Amino acid sequence: MQLTVGQKVAYPSQGPCLVESLQERVCGENCVRGFILRVLGDNSTIFIPEERTSQVGLRPLISNSQCKKLIGGLAEDFEPISCDWKSRSREFMEKLQSGDVFLAADVLKKLTFLSHEKKLSFREQTLLEKAKFLIISEIRLASCKPPREMDIINMVETACTKHTFIQPRVMQAAAS
Repeated sequence: MQLTVGQKVAYPSQGPCLVESLQERVCGENCVRGFILRVLGDNSTIFIPEERTSQVGLRPLISNSQCKKLIGGLAEDFEPISCDWKSRSREFMEKLQSGDVFLAADVLKKLTFLSHEKKLSFREQTLLEKAKFLIISEIRLASCKPPREMDIINMVETACTKHTFIQPRVMQAAAS
């Protein structure tokens, strides 16, 4: 991906970033040219060597039409959730690290559903908060008329209600 100063991009697991500058840094005996990204969520910075921009998973922010598709999909049902916490945790981590906002939405819906079934572990609660942050921050930047955070949460709750009829009591099935 070709970056330009002033461009907004999505960085996997960090969310929306602003390309602030192109700099040269000394790394050992070498001089490395790279981009400084400002993470919009927490105001931290990330240095990415110019030759590695395509390898780290940077992508443009979603378009307004993709944003509408994402928002519409938040209220839709989702695939069954694995009862095995190890595979579920690995799946959720991989989806969030992919940088794909649609996969992050799937994690948000599934973890919200699980939170109704049981108290989430610290790790699952952290993943839920990360997924929520990634979705909300990208929608705010990509949508011409972004919905309120509460409206987004209500859409996810609608998906959970729909899913209850398909996969009732996930944790009870695992305990059996």
